[in-house]
Amino acid sequence: MRVFPAVDILGGVCVQLVQGKRENRTAYGTPLENARRWISEGADSLHVINLDGAFEGSGKNAAQISEVIRETGVFVELGGGIRSVGDAGHWLDIGVDRVILGTLATKQPEAIAEIAKEYGSERVVAGVDAKGGQVVVNGWEDAVGDYISWAKRFEELGAGALLFTNVDVEGLQSGIRSEPVKRLIESVSIPVIAAGGISSTADVKTLKSLGTEGIVLGSSLYSGKISLTEVLEICR
Repeated sequence: MRVFPAVDILGGVCVQLVQGKRENRTAYGTPLENARRWISEGADSLHVINLDGAFEGSGKNAAQISEVIRETGVFVELGGGIRSVGDAGHWLDIGVDRVILGTLATKQPEAIAEIAKEYGSERVVAGVDAKGGQVVVNGWEDAVGDYISWAKRFEELGAGALLFTNVDVEGLQSGIRSEPVKRLIESVSIPVIAAGGISSTADVKTLKSLGTEGIVLGSSLYSGKISLTEVLEICR
């Protein structure tokens, strides 16, 4: 199971939010500093999110994202603010290993097929951000339908993997809810990466036992509640 430390960027700074709200943020320094920290502890992959892009569709933070790609040399998946096939192609062309499509995947599902055709399905991840069983987009404000139905459609369109974020527990450091993850894994045949609520080695072991392809570590990792070294040992 692959481990993706999160590098979430807001206003050029690496932050962690609670429940996706900008007012509930804690700053942790520069994105590159944090990327290097996690790599020094054994990470070989990073989950980079342009939060300004996620909220505003902004090109802000491009310099910081490019620096992380250029200076680390590890596997990088990127989400946030990717509003078109052109946006996705830009990042894939300059070194991002795969892009995460959130709002774009629901508003223009055909974009998944276009990107997969040009770059390969393994470079396209469809975001399945679920709240109460419904996919939520636009900063988790708007519900657009059942998460399993959307996941199946994303798979049919050519997504190489799904990023499942359980918004109900995201950022709360209170543990995962395994049933929605289990249901999703059983409903599709492509890999599922899980995010939201992972706060203990027990959570990690549970997700591994379910057959999760990867996990994203955010708030609990930054607060010190969970150890990256211990998680990597479990996943290996």
